[in-house]
Amino acid sequence: MFRKMRRFRQQVSDEECKKILKEGKRAAFSVIGDDGYPYTVPINFYYDEEDGKIYFHGSKEGHKADAMRRDNRVCLTVWNQGFKKEGHWEWNVTSVVVFGRAEPVTDQKVVVDQLRKMVAKYYPDPSEAEKEINSPIINHVQLTAITIEHMTGKLVNEK
Repeated sequence: MFRKMRRFRQQVSDEECKKILKEGKRAAFSVIGDDGYPYTVPINFYYDEEDGKIYFHGSKEGHKADAMRRDNRVCLTVWNQGFKKEGHWEWNVTSVVVFGRAEPVTDQKVVVDQLRKMVAKYYPDPSEAEKEINSPIINHVQLTAITIEHMTGKLVNEK
């Protein structure tokens, strides 16, 4: 169902993919948008290696939410900081492309637990994270889980 990587020598292991998902701070999240056009937005996310899912939060309404209700097939791309070889202009980054299905999380215990893990990734002070979780904003946020169906990683520009 999913294509094999054409440039297989640049493919990285599943372990490296998981490492990038755990350490990555930003991702490009794509859905099938209005009239079949791709719609991609940057998101913050949390990869839970324990259950193998990727979590992110967003509004309960809007283009992204409407698109996921119509068709829950999604794509998420994450990349590391990469490196630049001396004397070269190009950056060598490793990217991970995830294909999966996005579903809203409805179990409030899971919502709070996963949000706590996600904000801990981004907030340097745990008390700030707790303030965010305990604020009224949690009632207006939709937590979404991506179930990974296929994942591939690639070292880009390495020759």
